[in-house]
Amino acid sequence: MVSAIVLAAGSGSRMGSEIPKQYMPLCNRPLIFYALNEFEKSDVDEIIMVVAAGDIEYCRENIVDKYGFKKVSSIIEGGAERYLSVYEGLKHVKGDYVLIHDGARAFVDQDIIKRCIESAIRDEASVVGMPVKDTIKIADENGFAKTTPDRKLVWSIQTPQNFSTELVLNAYRELIEKGVSSVTDDAMVVELMTNHKVKLIYGSYENVKVTTPEDILIGENILKNRGF
Repeated sequence: MVSAIVLAAGSGSRMGSEIPKQYMPLCNRPLIFYALNEFEKSDVDEIIMVVAAGDIEYCRENIVDKYGFKKVSSIIEGGAERYLSVYEGLKHVKGDYVLIHDGARAFVDQDIIKRCIESAIRDEASVVGMPVKDTIKIADENGFAKTTPDRKLVWSIQTPQNFSTELVLNAYRELIEKGVSSVTDDAMVVELMTNHKVKLIYGSYENVKVTTPEDILIGENILKNRGF
């Protein structure tokens, strides 16, 4: 059994909107619809939605029930930080493997999800991403260029991030027990708390995260090309 956690607890502060970005309309549907729709159509067996405090009934009525998402097994409140929201979601996972996805990455597709499921089973820890197109500079504390890593070795990381449930849940438990909070993604939790290597697998350059108003314009073009 394979589970998916879809995170939808963001505030949308960088979007400059009073509406949380996951509920903002995009091609006449709320942003969160698109990620949920892809997981609904995939070989994932269950979806756990993690939402902001007070949003459970809103999401059930206006998202899950309205659009008929049958695979959503739980809608739960998240924590104050992303890693705490993931941990809450992991407590409800029934599958042996879990895909953890940011709902703001609305343009995940079936090919990506298929690769994620296969990698979760094969590798037990993996993340999707893409090799960067730009030259990357590492800055020093004064804002001067310090090093230039080989571009062929630098990836921009996306979600889903995919794991054996036992592996990632135990890693998160240890993280919480130790009080570590300086983590920015789920792979980092596994990297810090276990000896297990994390495999990099291809996502898509379209699998962008909607964060700023400019991303809305990009997203509309992607969805129109997909027939929405």
